[in-house]
Order: sequence, then C-alpha cells, then structure tokens
Amino acid sequence: MNPVSPSAAQYVGVVMLDEQVEGRRQQHLERQGSFGLRPPQIQDASREAAGEPDEMDRLKAKLMSAWNNVKYGWTVKSKTSFNKISPVTVLGHSYLLNSEDEVERFHLAFVSRIWLTYRREFPQLEGSTWTTDCGWGCMLRSGQMLLAQGLVVHLMPRDWAWPDAQQLTDVDFEVFRPRSPVRAGGVPIPSFGSPRGTNTPEKSVSNSQAPRCSQKKRPESARDRQSEPIHHKLVTWFGDQPPAPFGVHQLVEIGKGSGKKAGDWYGPSIVAHILRKAVAKTSVVQNLAVYVAQDCTVYKEDVARLCNPSLGQSPPDPSSQAWKSVIILVPVRLGGEALNPSYIECVKNILKLDSCIGIIGGKPKHSLYFIGFQDEQLLYLDPHYCQPVVDVTQANFSLESFHCSSPKKMPFNRMDPSCTIGFYAKNKKDFESLCSAVGKALLSSKEKYPIFTFVEGQSQDYGLEGHSSNHSGPAAHILPPGKLSRSNNRRSSDEFVFL
Repeated sequence: MNPVSPSAAQYVGVVMLDEQVEGRRQQHLERQGSFGLRPPQIQDASREAAGEPDEMDRLKAKLMSAWNNVKYGWTVKSKTSFNKISPVTVLGHSYLLNSEDEVERFHLAFVSRIWLTYRREFPQLEGSTWTTDCGWGCMLRSGQMLLAQGLVVHLMPRDWAWPDAQQLTDVDFEVFRPRSPVRAGGVPIPSFGSPRGTNTPEKSVSNSQAPRCSQKKRPESARDRQSEPIHHKLVTWFGDQPPAPFGVHQLVEIGKGSGKKAGDWYGPSIVAHILRKAVAKTSVVQNLAVYVAQDCTVYKEDVARLCNPSLGQSPPDPSSQAWKSVIILVPVRLGGEALNPSYIECVKNILKLDSCIGIIGGKPKHSLYFIGFQDEQLLYLDPHYCQPVVDVTQANFSLESFHCSSPKKMPFNRMDPSCTIGFYAKNKKDFESLCSAVGKALLSSKEKYPIFTFVEGQSQDYGLEGHSSNHSGPAAHILPPGKLSRSNNRRSSDEFVFL
C-alpha cells in the first residue's frame, strides 16, 4: 500500500523557486527542447569509462537522491481557479462549470487520467547507481502518461471513468464567475463528498470541431466497475520494476539505443520513439501499433502498412480485414525560442478532438503532460512530485498515487515550443476520420504552413530514407508538402528547421 495521502500527493510545490534555481544552474547548457535537471554525476567522464560505479559515484548518487527527495517531496497546498463562463476542455470533452453536478463530472474526468510521477527507492537501474528518476525523468513520466491514455482508450470502455475517484475527496480547485460583484477571487465548490445539487448546467456553444459537452449527472457505471481489473493491469505495465514493459527501467534500457542513459535529458521526440519501440517489443498489448511521424508529416500509406501488414505483401491479400489500432505520435516545434502565438488556436482545436490523447512538452526545462485548456490557459498533469515506489506485483495494490485530484493550469505563452502530439484510431474508419478532423483543426493556424501534415503515399516516395515505424531519430521541421527535406541524418532528434 502506498503511504502517500491524497492531500499530500498534489504538486504545486516551490515551482517558481525551482525554476529560478534551475535557470541559473543551466544557463551554460546549449541544447533547447530538453527537460529536467541534469545531475552533476552525469558530467563525470570517468564514470562513463568505468564498467561499474565506484564508491565516489555511489556517494554522489546517494547525495543527489537525497536532495531530489527533499526538493520534489515538499508540497505547498494551493488551489487553481476555473471560471463558470468558459467551458473547460479535457481530451475531446467539454465541461461548463456552472453547477455542482458539472464540476463533479469535470473532477471525475480529470481524476480518471493516469498520473505517473517521480518515484524513489525502486530497484537500481542497470549500469547506473540510480534508484530514483527525480530531477531527470520528467519527460519519460510525461511520455508514460501519454501512452497510458492511449491504452485507456484502447482497452477500456468508451468514456471510461475510475469508479473510485471519489476517494480522493480533497477539493483542490475552485470555481468563480469573473468580475463578480460579490467576490473577485473565487467561490469554492462544496466538498465532493457532500450531496450533489440537481441544477442543469448551461449548454455550451457547439460546432463540428467542438468537444462533447456533458449535460447530465454521470452515475457510477457497472461497466466501469467491471473494468477495474483491466485498470489495475494497465497500471502494472508502468510499474517501477525491471520487468514492467512501460516502466522507467525498460524505457531507459530502450533509450540506450538512441545514445541516452539514466540521468540524461530526454526530449519529446526521443521519448516518442522510445514509446514506439516499447510497444513493439512487448506482447502484453494486443492489436496495437505506434507510428511516429517523420519530418512533421504523417504518411498515410506507412500507417496503413503498419496497421495491416498484408498490404506489404506482393500481391496484397484482398481478403485480409486485419487492421490494428494505432497511436500516432507527431513531434513538432511550435516556434523558435518561444511558442509562436499563431499556433495557439490550432493547439486548442487539436485538444478538442476525440482522437487526441494529449501533448507532451511543458515549459522550458520542465516537462508536463497537457490534456486540455480553459480560455488562454493549458490544463496539465505534472510528474514533478516524488513518491515512494509502489509494488504493483502485490494483489489489490492501491491506485491512489496513480491518480491526481489537483488540476493545474499555465498560460499558453509559457509552453515550450518543442512537444509531441498524440492521437489514437481504433480502426481504419477511425483513422480516416482522424485525418479529416485533424486536417481541419490544422487549418485554424494563422501561419501559412500547418504544424504538420497528412500526405498520401509512403515516406520513400518523397526521397526520405527508411520508414517512420523503424526510423530511430526523426528531425522535425515546418515545411509544406512537396518541399520536404531530403536529409534526415541530423545529429539530434530534437533539432528543427524553420522557414
């Protein structure tokens, strides 16, 4: 059982102070689009040359772990304010917070997301002295959350919600009406443990790209309760033990093929490929493939061949009806040094889509998992909270520390331009619908060229070597179709080219 209490497991912490300290500490670093705090021990060249860590390395690791446990273990309680007038979008659903029932539905939708954070005291990572990912694993954790959401929609009933969400009873956000003559700050909503009101929420304005807006109280579903064994099984796949197929141990091991090791920074593009390889490597998830876009372009025929291998046969088997579900990950760069404001409306429209499973990115040097927005602020889950490891091999282990009841927001203009956008398609029909819906969302950008594109054909048709499903390190760019770069042999998967 995890000893972390619901009230303690909410991150808001000493974020501003941390950012100031990290900013001064990392001014000498040259790379952009990287996240996390690089520990001093990684700079020790003698450690890389040694086969086994020496006593000095072990001492450094213990000191760094102790410091990170303190740094990411302290929390300061605070509340995030949401207004009653504008809908809150969460992965294709909209909630207008003008009644207690609607606030409860939003709370249930948020708490049901899988929350994966720093952990400490897990088995030592192979070839290192690390027993925690505090300070360096935040992008891996954000990537885990993105993949977990893809697995939730793949394995669980449509619109599944965690039936035990109400056990996290602390109210860590408040709702107010802007410019209210009564109170300018916020009017807290009563405890979620109290009887609910019966008011019917106002309907939000809808259009072809708008998310679905909840209108009735959502009772606990017997279907959701029956899905709890799958919920538990899914969380075990992200456990912090070496055998877990999507745990930190496996992801770090896979990252070695891209020149990464425990304690290194991981950018959103590298993590996209690590997740692809992790899914391809395991047999625990059936009928699912992961496609990583190449040069900000999704090649439809490449996706089709990945989802239906018979299309690669010569001649193709016309009787084959097999089509795997697919998670599509698109590494992009939404600006230069900072986010280009012209892309904000496009990002909003993408987060409104049912097919979107979120965005991994964050603010500079600080990875986050974005799942929605309200007005000009992004809604996110934050991995920067250090919790004790949970032994997920035990029967009926507690799920409490894998769900968060504290929604947090940040302005769009603080978003780091380097990110990876995720989508999910259940079948061929859903993929075709995804292409159409995402294409319309991309047209909302004020920029001449879209963030990324869908094109017919295969990547090699455009003179690009390899195939996105086995390409280990794509470079992303913002270029129109037909003007794709013929060179993808760049040194870093997080380098970008702009017009």
